[in-house]
Amino acid sequence: MSRRGIVALLSAAALALPLAATSATTAHAASPAFKVLVFSKTTGYRHDSIPDGIAAVEKLGQENGFTVDTTEDATQFNDANLAKYQSVIFISTTGDPLDQQSEKDAFQHYIENGGGFVGIHAAADSGYTWSWYGGLVGAYFLDHPSIQQATVNVAGRGTPATKDLPNRWTRTDEWYNYRSNPRSAVRVLATLDERTYNPVGYSGGSMGADHPIAWCHPYDGGRSFYTGMGHTKESYTDPLFLSHILGGIKMTAGAAKFNCDPESTD
Repeated sequence: MSRRGIVALLSAAALALPLAATSATTAHAASPAFKVLVFSKTTGYRHDSIPDGIAAVEKLGQENGFTVDTTEDATQFNDANLAKYQSVIFISTTGDPLDQQSEKDAFQHYIENGGGFVGIHAAADSGYTWSWYGGLVGAYFLDHPSIQQATVNVAGRGTPATKDLPNRWTRTDEWYNYRSNPRSAVRVLATLDERTYNPVGYSGGSMGADHPIAWCHPYDGGRSFYTGMGHTKESYTDPLFLSHILGGIKMTAGAAKFNCDPESTD
């Protein structure tokens, strides 16, 4: 080959290198940041906001570069399948959605191996005979008053799930009372001001001055975030609530800071 031909060949190769690098960079940027599984099986009361919640998480995935799979098939809770996901999101599950021991074992293995969990609203109205799950969520549902407006005091500043929320957040929802106060084992992110609404549930009680409504905590090797909000369809078009949920998803998926030790204040 002549000297002119060699120079031309080398020049062409040099020009091709940036294009190849650019293509590789673009492909990497387009890769999903992480993958989540939304689970919405119910064996008790079924919230009519579940489809709205699923659609909202799917939209958050599209807008924030993560992949969302959805299911009500509990048999997908097996070791091989759960290993695909960085977080599993229970949207208003009720009753005993994982009714086979093998499904429960697989979910427990998943958390023990560093998996993430997001519980929304009635996720606390599930698994009453499964104490491990109760610990994962943080507290079991007791009762609630009628849907009404209340003020949420945002306590856990500095977390991705609270960064966009006002200190005092007024919103309408179905406000849960819980069978126990989870504070000793979790980082409380938000509490309800019971002075701003009628907190007495249908069983006749309320939680009093310290009424957690959202929290997060490390649990059995994994990461857990729970919010008691999300009963209403309107919640899933509320930008502040969606920011709250998105932060919880990212935190549990390992895609954002998980500053959720009970003693944490940052």
